Amino acid sequence: MAIERTFSIIKPDATRRNLTGAITQKLEESGLRVVASRRIQMTEDQAKKFYEVHAERPFYGDLVNFMSSGPVVVQVLEGENAISKNREVMGATNPSDAAEGTIRAEFAESIDANSVHGSDSPENAELEIKQFFTEDQIVG
Repeated sequence: MAIERTFSIIKPDATRRNLTGAITQKLEESGLRVVASRRIQMTEDQAKKFYEVHAERPFYGDLVNFMSSGPVVVQVLEGENAISKNREVMGATNPSDAAEGTIRAEFAESIDANSVHGSDSPENAELEIKQFFTEDQIVG
């Protein structure tokens, strides 16, 4: 199995409720290692760039506003098949569809305020990591 890196965001709804530690614990218990982490206030421009793939969708403006509404924790996770493992631990985007024990099943407030983001492919993981971290900030 391949050791890979993925990108994760603990979203404003979760940081507002002081769930950063609980979410990170679930990630680490699944076998993922946090190799970079920082708490930031995402600007509107950062959120627009990050979610530009959704720019034509009707929810884009609300998503940008939500992601810049409060602090987030951006992280680089590392482990065997980290991308698929992170997505498994996060659970389905809609928390009502998320498997029991997943982050979204336990912590999400709604489909929009679903507590976490995770990269969906190696290509997106690389792009997303580079938006928030330099290589020297990632310590394996």
